[in-house]
Amino acid sequence: MRSVLWLIASILAISFTTVAMAQDIEWQKIDEAFGRKAAVSGDAHRYGFPRSDLSVTLDGVAIKPAFALGGWVVFKPAHGGVMVMGDLVLLETEINPVMLKLIEGGLEVTAVHNHLLRASPATFYMHVGGHGDAVKIANVIRDALGASNTPLATTVGAAPPPAVDLDTAQLDQIIGVKGQSNGGVYQFAVPRRDPVSEGGMQLVPVGPMGVAEAINFQPTGGGKAAITGDFVLTGDEVNPVIKALRSNGIEVTALHSHMIDEQPRLFFCHFWANDDAVKLARGLRAALDKSAVKLQ
Repeated sequence: MRSVLWLIASILAISFTTVAMAQDIEWQKIDEAFGRKAAVSGDAHRYGFPRSDLSVTLDGVAIKPAFALGGWVVFKPAHGGVMVMGDLVLLETEINPVMLKLIEGGLEVTAVHNHLLRASPATFYMHVGGHGDAVKIANVIRDALGASNTPLATTVGAAPPPAVDLDTAQLDQIIGVKGQSNGGVYQFAVPRRDPVSEGGMQLVPVGPMGVAEAINFQPTGGGKAAITGDFVLTGDEVNPVIKALRSNGIEVTALHSHMIDEQPRLFFCHFWANDDAVKLARGLRAALDKSAVKLQ
């Protein structure tokens, strides 16, 4: 009984400390630095930086920002400050100027790579990380984004996004979790069964922290959709998932890491196809069944 009470007390102490840390962070100053409000999930504050300035096409499909051009950073209270991680969407000419600003500001670059193939113009994805004072980090990221053409002012009174012209209920049933509409795109975030941690911190909630299987459907007319996203995989899952995707007509466009010292070691498998949405959903579900995920 004593050990049970000690465990409960420890959990409560950790929860209280986390809440206190979150309250100590000057979230309003971070909002002001970025010129936008965060999407808050639990103790994670996520800021979106969609590349709405770019007109990117791939195989004749005009890519919506929410589909594959949605840069982001997320702040989570940790170690007396925050841990930050994110994914910035950049043109080739923007990579080195942005990287220099991040390095000068004491942040880490954890990956630079493609997610798509054949896109015009080509886009690249810079993954960032760091720990420390939240407001200082926000200002570093703001300055780094300023070295690109990433829009830093939010659009007031923007037109509402188009409806998602797909049978989303059927997609939900096939994929095995409930999706949500965002900017004319239907998105799924499928959590893994086992926890993921980095720097001694568990990365939760998994969707905002970038460690859920991300699947996006963008309607292309007549019941068809383009799909992209990434599967978050342990090493033994990589090739079974690749084989499942390829056998269902889904192209694998990249395989790489996004972080440096996460546990367990993870690999991110990006994909693309444009075909009947229900057919593609079944192919994606076949791939999900090869990985350790939580489905309904």
